[in-house]
Amino acid sequence: MPAPRTSAPSTTTGSDALLYLLFGVLGIALAFGSLAWLTGNVSNSLFDTGSWTPFTATDALLHPEALWPHLSPTALLVGVRIVPGLLSVGLTIAGLVLWMRLRSDARNGLACKADLAPLLDKQITSKARSLRPSLADLKPGKIAPADRGILIGSLSPGQAEVRASWEDVIVAIMAPRSGKTSGLAIPAILAAPGPVLLTSNKAANDAFTATVDARGEVGTIWTLDPQQIAHHPREMWWDILADARDLTGAKRLAGHFVAASVDESNGSDFWSTAASNTLAALFLAAASHRRPITDVLAWLASPADRTPVDLLTDAGHETVATQLQGTVSGSTETRDGIYETARQYASCLLDPDIAAWVTPSKHLPEFRPFAFATSHDTLFLLSKDGGGSASAIIAAAADAVMRAAVVVAERSGGRLDPPALCVLDEAANVCKISDLPDLYSHLGSRGVIPVTILQSYRQGQRCWGEAGMDALWSAATVKIIGSGIDDADFADRLSRQVGDHDVQTTSVSTSDDGKSTSVSMRTERILPPDAIRALPKGKALLLATGIRVAMLDLRPWYKEPSAKVIGPASARATKAITERAIAKTLGRDDFGLSA
Repeated sequence: MPAPRTSAPSTTTGSDALLYLLFGVLGIALAFGSLAWLTGNVSNSLFDTGSWTPFTATDALLHPEALWPHLSPTALLVGVRIVPGLLSVGLTIAGLVLWMRLRSDARNGLACKADLAPLLDKQITSKARSLRPSLADLKPGKIAPADRGILIGSLSPGQAEVRASWEDVIVAIMAPRSGKTSGLAIPAILAAPGPVLLTSNKAANDAFTATVDARGEVGTIWTLDPQQIAHHPREMWWDILADARDLTGAKRLAGHFVAASVDESNGSDFWSTAASNTLAALFLAAASHRRPITDVLAWLASPADRTPVDLLTDAGHETVATQLQGTVSGSTETRDGIYETARQYASCLLDPDIAAWVTPSKHLPEFRPFAFATSHDTLFLLSKDGGGSASAIIAAAADAVMRAAVVVAERSGGRLDPPALCVLDEAANVCKISDLPDLYSHLGSRGVIPVTILQSYRQGQRCWGEAGMDALWSAATVKIIGSGIDDADFADRLSRQVGDHDVQTTSVSTSDDGKSTSVSMRTERILPPDAIRALPKGKALLLATGIRVAMLDLRPWYKEPSAKVIGPASARATKAITERAIAKTLGRDDFGLSA
C-alpha cells in the first residue's frame, strides 16, 4: 500500500456552519421567488388580465396579490405557489441525483460515461464507418448496433452500451461460471457481421448450441469435431498440410503438435526441438507431393524408410532432406529417441476417426480458410483438453484461418470488411498457438478480431510462458476481467493498474470553544485486491487503451429479448447432441439404424 498522503487539515467551526446554512436558506428563497415571479407572470398572461411585471422575486414570494391583483385567489395559489413548488422539488431532486452521480464517480475513481466516450455509441459508430468502407455511405442512425463493434457490457443496467471497435484485440480473464461464455462469447458470435471462428472444449449448453442455429441462418456451418465433443457427423474435411508446402509452414504445423503436448517451459529442450524438426521435415515431404498426413505416421513408425528423404530431394528441399537423413543415419539410440518423441506429439493422428477429419475425401466438401475469410460462415472447432487430445489440430485450424484472413485482408486494401471474429475460448487448453502474442500486434489492423478467453493469468503463463503472457496482455487493446480472480499477485497487479484516488476524511472534536470539524485528504487504492477478488458475477473490469478503468455490467444473452428464440434453439441443439450420444452408445448410427 502506498503511504497515506495527508494534506493540511481545514477546520470548520459552528459559526461557519450557521453562516453556510443562512446562505443556503437565502439561495433557496431567491430561487423559489424567481420561479414564483416567472409562473405568476405566465398565469397572468394566460388569463389576459394584465401586463408582464418587472422582476421582483421578494414581492412574488411575499405579496403576489399586489403584483397580480386581477388574478383570482385560486389562480394565485396554483400559479404562484403550487406550480413553482413542484418545479422546485423536481429541480432539487434532479440536482441531487446529478450531484450524487458525479460525486460517486469522483469518489470511486473509476471511469464515468465521459471517460468512456470513445467506446460509446457516437464515437464507436464514427470509428466503424472509418474502418469499414461498406458503412461509409450510411448515416450513423442507419448503422445497426452489431455493425458498430463488439458489445462488452454497459455502465449499469439500462445505461449506455460499451463496445470494442473493429480494430481492437481482446483478452478476457474470467473464472468458470463467471459469464465469460454467456455474457461475452455468445453475444459477440450472435451479433458478428462477418465470419466467425469458435474454439471450445464443450458443446452441450454452451456457445456451440446457443449459436449454431442462428449462425446457420446467415452462412454455412462448418464443424470440426474430431473427438466427438458434440457427436457431430463428419460432414467436411480440412487439408491440414495445405500450409505446409514450404518449410515455414511445415515448422508452424509441427509447432502446434509440440505445443499441444508440452508446456512452454520445457518445449525447447533437445528432444522436443529435434522431434519438432523431424515432424516439420516429414510434413514438408508429404505436403510437397500432396500425400495425406497418414503417410507421416507410416514414416514415423519406420525411421529407416528413405521415402520422405527422396520426396524432399525431388521437391527441391535438399537441405531439409540432408538434415533428415542425418537424423536417420545417427546413432540408433538418438534416432529412436527423436522419433519416439515425435510419435508422441502426433499420437492423436493414430486414431483413424480423428485423422479422417484432416484426410482428403472425395465425398465431402473441403473447408478452405481463404474462402471462409470472405464469407459469413461459422467454423466451430471442438476438442477435448489434456493428454491425447486433438487440440493440435484445433490450434492448426484456428491459426490457418487467422493467417488466411490476414492475407485476404492485405489483398483487399488492408482490412477485412466485414471483419472476422475469432473467439478462442479455452485458448490455453485447446488452442495453443505458440506465437499468438506476436499475432496480436497486427491482427486487429487487418480486421481480424481475436477474443482470447482464459480462466486465469497463470493459465496463460503456463501456455505461453511468463514473457509470452506479458506480451499478450500488453498487446491486447481491450482487457476484460471478470469475477473469480483468486490469484493474489495478479489481483494486486490489477489493483495497482486501476490506480489510487484521494479520499476525504472528516473528524469532529469538542473543546471549550465548541465543536470543530477537521477535513483532511488521504490516498488509497480505488479497488484494493480483496475488492477485485470479490467482484460479483455479472460485473467486469474494462481496461482499454488510453481510458481509465471502468466497471461494467455484462449483458448475458439470456437477459436479452432474443433469448425467446435463442433459448429454445439451444435446447434443441443440446437435445440433438444427447440423442447422437445415446445412438452411439446403443451401437447405432446417426440415423437410428443398426450398426
